[in-house]
Amino acid sequence: MISVAPDLVQPDEDWRAGGFGLYVHWPFCAAKCPYCDFNSHVVASVDQSRWAAALAGEIARLGAELPGRHLGSIFFGGGTPSLMAPETVDAVIRAARAAWGFTNDIEISLEANPTSVEKGRFGAYAEAGVNRLSMGVQALNDDDLRRLGRMHSVAEARAAFDVARSCFDRVSFDLIYARQGQGRAEWRAELKDALTMAVDHLSLYQLTIEPGTAFGARAAAGKLRDLPDEDVSADMYHDTQEICDAAGMSGYEISNHARDSAQSRHNLVYWRQGDWAAVGPGAHGRITLPGGRYATEAHMAPGAWIDAVERDGTGESLREFVPDDERATEYLLMALRLSEGLDETRYARLAGRGFDEGVVERLMELDMIERSGDAIRTTPTGRPLLNAILRELAA
Repeated sequence: MISVAPDLVQPDEDWRAGGFGLYVHWPFCAAKCPYCDFNSHVVASVDQSRWAAALAGEIARLGAELPGRHLGSIFFGGGTPSLMAPETVDAVIRAARAAWGFTNDIEISLEANPTSVEKGRFGAYAEAGVNRLSMGVQALNDDDLRRLGRMHSVAEARAAFDVARSCFDRVSFDLIYARQGQGRAEWRAELKDALTMAVDHLSLYQLTIEPGTAFGARAAAGKLRDLPDEDVSADMYHDTQEICDAAGMSGYEISNHARDSAQSRHNLVYWRQGDWAAVGPGAHGRITLPGGRYATEAHMAPGAWIDAVERDGTGESLREFVPDDERATEYLLMALRLSEGLDETRYARLAGRGFDEGVVERLMELDMIERSGDAIRTTPTGRPLLNAILRELAA
């Protein structure tokens, strides 16, 4: 078991191991997808200049609290950020540069949907400073796109993807598998097709039915049929790893695959437990101040958030101190999602203790985890059983 002397504990500097990023939440969508449990809202119109000013104001406020830093990443998430006017995106990026300055290789990502309206903005986003696009394709089958509530066809997705490739060096897209009526053969064929399109990154998510969504309500009423069972879904996960590995896009995280050096740097900030400032309705952040690390949350409802920013000078609804033991647990939960694993010494510094050596040895004997120097990581055998491994290590 690793132990750490008290004089070596420097919790206020721990975030540097994960880096520093900015998350910007744009809560508006053209339609609500039936599987989506994100904070997203359908509205008739948005006052873009008002929202640009509010987001820029929040960034300036956080910049004053976190001086002397340089941003390594910005991520525009949602909702549907590709419904933002390019001028709004530009204003946010300018505000971030003024607040912190950028690293030389900053990654600025924006999530986009592949409709004809949104793809017309891609060039303007690039001019504003966006250098990575993440596109919500979700399926390469028109019937399944309709079931998923998507507003684009496969042909439109392919056309938008071609436009994105002409505007950005880095383009990722998402697919959902284990969909209604989908078998292993269909998923394997679809994934191989997707890999012929892929530039450097793919996010591949198993469909989960979340409470509070339209799919959740249908499932509760017994009306969501033909979903693959757990065994078939597990086989699809293994198929995904096999096919992506063979294509040179191994999984660096449970649901994310990339070519060498093409990982999402912003998401790595989360998984490596760095700091990220977060602005926009419902945005969650983690920031380290002189008194320690804090979790931040913003008002969920767009109207409540922007009114609070304009009235009170902040959209935050919560700022809560995160004790070291909770920081250690968060690090464990997030870092073991990565193929690189976690740093035992860093974990012990936060937790005040290392892992139970008997538990580690047993999991290694079962080929669930492996240890290399200070790193503990899951094996290909263990990764699908991550939740069970986490319970063992956290006990």
